[in-house]
Amino acid sequence: MSRLRRHSLSIVFLVLFAVALVGQAWAGWVQFNDQQVAQDLAEIGLGRYLRSADFAVDVTENWQSEYLQFLLYVLATVFFLQRGSPESGAHGGLGTDEEQKLGEFTEPGSPAWAKAGGVRTAIYSWSLTLVMLAIFLASWLGQSIAGWAAFNETRMQQLQDPLTWPGYLANADFWARTLQNWQSEFLAVGSMAVLAIYLRQRGSAESKPVGEPHDSTGASAGG
Repeated sequence: MSRLRRHSLSIVFLVLFAVALVGQAWAGWVQFNDQQVAQDLAEIGLGRYLRSADFAVDVTENWQSEYLQFLLYVLATVFFLQRGSPESGAHGGLGTDEEQKLGEFTEPGSPAWAKAGGVRTAIYSWSLTLVMLAIFLASWLGQSIAGWAAFNETRMQQLQDPLTWPGYLANADFWARTLQNWQSEFLAVGSMAVLAIYLRQRGSAESKPVGEPHDSTGASAGG
């Protein structure tokens, strides 16, 4: 139980992700078949729907926007400040070697690449951003390909010529799918940064201590 407790945050979100994905698959399948019936087309089974471009684009367009959100948030909090927000650094910038526990300031438990110096430490210093960027780009590429396939299926059902992939990337359908997710992510992150100045959640690392002054920047209940 103690091990589960130590990893309970990631476990809870993994379970929530699985439940939501299953629910999305089921609801998307029902919705897809409703549209098929409305157009006098044959219904498909759940297994076929899970392999379809429609399901793939619905999943990947959400994934890419979420990872873009965290990618930009990680980078923005390095270079930009928001006075009073626990989501902001107190001073901005990359920090000194002492603050980052590098070089002579490493500790016995510091990661090996933090101790290595040179290129390995430089890469490790940006590893979170690099991985988030890779996942975002892979998801966005997946969205573009799946969206292209789904879009062309609809065009062919309407007896229209299919678009090439570059043609789809310039099409309003691709950008409507993309930007409808991006704008909501930007709103959520910006709202969190501002609301956390004045509001509190006792015990959360994303909140300042309840009694912390409003203009205190970079303070968190978990710090």
